[in-house]
Amino acid sequence: MLFNSYEFIGVYLPIVVALFFIMARLNHRLAAASLAVASVAFYGYWDVRYVPLLLGSVAFNYLFGVAISRNARNGASPATVRAWLACGIAGDLVLLGYFKYFNFLLGSAAAIAGADWNIVPIVLPLGISFFTFTQIAFLVDTSQGKAQEYNFVHYTLFVTYFPHLIAGPILHHKEMMPQFAKPEIYRISLENLAIGGTIFIIGLFKKLDLADGLAHVVARVFEAPAGTRFVAMEAWAAVLGYALQLYFDFSGYSDMAVGLSRLFGIKLPINFNSPYKAANIIEFWRCWHMTLSRFLRDYLYIPLGGNRHGSGRRYLNLMITMALGGLWHGAGWTYVIWGSLHGLYLVANHGWQHLGGGRILSRLLGRLWRPTACLLTFGCVCVAWVFFRAPDVEHALDILRGMTGINGVLSSAMHIGKRDTVEMLPLLAIVWLLPNAYEFMARVEPALTAGLQLRPRRLQWRPTVPMALAIGVMGFLCITLLRRVTPFLYFQF
Repeated sequence: MLFNSYEFIGVYLPIVVALFFIMARLNHRLAAASLAVASVAFYGYWDVRYVPLLLGSVAFNYLFGVAISRNARNGASPATVRAWLACGIAGDLVLLGYFKYFNFLLGSAAAIAGADWNIVPIVLPLGISFFTFTQIAFLVDTSQGKAQEYNFVHYTLFVTYFPHLIAGPILHHKEMMPQFAKPEIYRISLENLAIGGTIFIIGLFKKLDLADGLAHVVARVFEAPAGTRFVAMEAWAAVLGYALQLYFDFSGYSDMAVGLSRLFGIKLPINFNSPYKAANIIEFWRCWHMTLSRFLRDYLYIPLGGNRHGSGRRYLNLMITMALGGLWHGAGWTYVIWGSLHGLYLVANHGWQHLGGGRILSRLLGRLWRPTACLLTFGCVCVAWVFFRAPDVEHALDILRGMTGINGVLSSAMHIGKRDTVEMLPLLAIVWLLPNAYEFMARVEPALTAGLQLRPRRLQWRPTVPMALAIGVMGFLCITLLRRVTPFLYFQF
């Protein structure tokens, strides 16, 4: 079941919202349990065979979390606590590794050995990367004393909560569990319904009206036959199209998740904060898929040593973190290259800052410095997106060669017309000039900001009749497009 489907919007969501608040009048724990059951049903709608896998993962991590907490409270040695933690994380990684990476490793070994092994495809369970990382964070937080509540109903809801279950954001136990215990979330609120509904419609509009319209532009190049020679205009049009498609698709999903959660009075963390407005790659990763960036920083980069052991070790840790971050997105060498490219970008960015290059350029370029830096950063991100989207490394290199103009700039028989390129200009204007959903809704604190200061904008949401009409028109446009139900791009991860 997809957020952008009639079944979800017209059947599932109204029933779940009504059931939750009806149950809340009887008993808060019963209401939380009903929402957890509804979330498991949402997952099972995709493939009921994987529901035991999800519930088994929940039970496994809950029991290990309780064991870690009990040992820490009872004065067990740090080595004992670490052993419990290591076993719990190992169990999670074995599960993730089997479903996501076993065939990749087997295929790589066969290629190295020159063998022709018969590799049986393994279906990747939906959302396994997200609910696995969420629970690894829970185990680590428990070992550090940051997780305090161990209500099994609330924990099950925390992991299976349907707005985030399939494609994030990656949640922290300490952020969500206190919210489930607040009495006010169990009382229906017209304000929450208005705020949540508005954010959901904004996200739905991004997905249906903006992202899906770019799919044909992207496919003509990225799904072309191997060895196709692309001219510069068609290669760049496809890459820009994918950069915008992915942005509107995934940020749209994240907006919908935040909006759906707010219907229940529960705030999810922001996952996107206008990343294409970033003036450098460090800033980009603070704004793109923010909960994954936070996870990689807190549970991989810092444990590796972070920046505590000199510049050389810091740069190595950045490369390892980003390469593994790329591998998290998919079992393929294209993802490893994508992550490694971003690792190189971050190393170059930190080195440039250390030399004071930014200050020098800002003095030389004045007001032009930030727009120039934004364009350069966006260009680097687009080059990396080629590997992220291409089916294999050879195809990615074909597209990159086209982007350089080696095969020419224009063609009389281009796969992508000039009209497609011109139609992207309004989308770039939306990305660069308009406030994002959270800046637009900043007056009502729509989500968890984790200390993020949202910049005030002239265009602000207010509960007025004209604003309601505008959002209503946007919602109507979305409903007219629901006949084209397409999956979200991040579902494959």
